[in-house]
Amino acid sequence: MKIEILGSSAGGGLPQFNCNCDNCKGYRAGKPSIRRRTQSSITISEDGENWVLFNTSPDILEQIHNSPFLHPQQRRETKIKAIVFIDAQIDHTTGLLMLREGCPHEVYCTKEVHEELNTSFPLFSMLEHWDGGGTHYHEVATDGTSFEIPVMPNYSFKAVPLISNAPPYSKYRDKPRAGDNIGMVVINKQTGKRLFYLPGLGVLQQAIIDEMRIADVLLVDGTLWTNDEMIQNGFSSKLGTDMGHVPLSGEGGLIETLDTLEKPRKILIHINNTNPILDETTQEYRELIRHNIEISYDGMHIEI
Repeated sequence: MKIEILGSSAGGGLPQFNCNCDNCKGYRAGKPSIRRRTQSSITISEDGENWVLFNTSPDILEQIHNSPFLHPQQRRETKIKAIVFIDAQIDHTTGLLMLREGCPHEVYCTKEVHEELNTSFPLFSMLEHWDGGGTHYHEVATDGTSFEIPVMPNYSFKAVPLISNAPPYSKYRDKPRAGDNIGMVVINKQTGKRLFYLPGLGVLQQAIIDEMRIADVLLVDGTLWTNDEMIQNGFSSKLGTDMGHVPLSGEGGLIETLDTLEKPRKILIHINNTNPILDETTQEYRELIRHNIEISYDGMHIEI
């Protein structure tokens, strides 16, 4: 399985247009220890020609431009053969509008996400007006049933419900349903090798930890260093866990759990621009490296 990190940041990217936090300010000043990052998305492939995209970031056009393996070879074509949505968050879905010239798209998501993207944030309904009918919907079950995507015939996919939060625009905000947030396990049918992708994670349930433990590569939510990071920076009145993100540090934090996992390669994704680990000169960055935890970056290539 080929895995390409298209975007490694949380919503807003780095630098965020209206943000002057230490990282955004440092990047604009040319600090070499801070990278440019676009909003969270990955794509995977079995053959290197046909790609399954996870989430459509608002930065999707820049991400495709920076990824020659996604460039068309025919007069009109797309290498993106399927799109999987793990939630209905704006920073994971808005880019679908930028892909309207490639309609219809084969879209995989839960019925809860499908509902949101037809009502509260009606991207699917809007795209029905483009040639080909917008999207072909494939429902993703949350009961542990696996499914297949035709362009990756040697792999199976399984959704894992997560406790996180519904989007801020949703009537289910602060009372999310089981299908509002999922992680995705991708398994090679021949070798049993597993990717576990979960860019949003609000509660470390035992079932999630068990799934992490048997993964070969773990791409996991690294949004915030501390639970009160947004409050301390003066950007929000909410804790990270209120927004659906387990902090990395502290008692009960993600690092504590990752330290108990021996098998997977541990890589953080969906990292907020305020997170000090994004500056490679910081103590927090060095601490993360000591724990043998990697930080994904735009353009990172992973292979299982």
